[in-house]
Amino acid sequence: MAVENGAALFGEEELRDVSGVRVGDRFVEVTCGCTSARYGDAVGRLRLFASGELQVSCDCTPGCDQDKLSPAAFEKHSGRETAGRWQNTVWVMVKGDKVALSKTCLLRYYHKKLKSSSANGGGRRPPCHRDEFVRCAGCGKERRFRLRTKEECRLYHDAMARHDWTCKDMPPAGRCRVRVSCEEEEERASRKASRGCTRAATCKGCVRCVCFGCETCRFAGCACQTCVDFYRINCMINS
Repeated sequence: MAVENGAALFGEEELRDVSGVRVGDRFVEVTCGCTSARYGDAVGRLRLFASGELQVSCDCTPGCDQDKLSPAAFEKHSGRETAGRWQNTVWVMVKGDKVALSKTCLLRYYHKKLKSSSANGGGRRPPCHRDEFVRCAGCGKERRFRLRTKEECRLYHDAMARHDWTCKDMPPAGRCRVRVSCEEEEERASRKASRGCTRAATCKGCVRCVCFGCETCRFAGCACQTCVDFYRINCMINS
């Protein structure tokens, strides 16, 4: 049954001591943050949905326009030195103290989503993986990553985990294996809108092109929180 109001997501007792709680239509929003030893605290607003989706709107600076980030992308954007463990590094304020998301009830629906996608993955055709973009730490330009194979997904996965990723780290592309440099122009906005969805060329994200975790985009040898959780839940289901 669909959740008609965010108030049904968590009990009053569960949210009583959490700072910045706002209940909206089908979501709950709380104040969150991530701390970098170099840049200090990056503060944002974490929005939690019954579907398990998590979105962060960053307020690290007055002019920051980073919106609808995944917690992993928010962790990277904050400049956190050890990226890839966002459940332990992204925090919320509980009774005035910073508490890691992993130690709260706020990831309840996220974990349900992981468990559900793992349990149902064998009986359904998994979604394709749409193209994603990573911003260069040097020139600030966004570079496209095509995610059709496990190798391509791993390149994007590792790039997202690095706060110092630059254009020169982009793997060679094309028949001539040409590397991208910071001097090259960024894709036009109209071109960026096309990200490889099989349903619609300019899709902004749907069930056909957004994957919540599968064997193609999760990696058994990776120590990041997302991959560890995926294989831990898979192990629980199959045991």
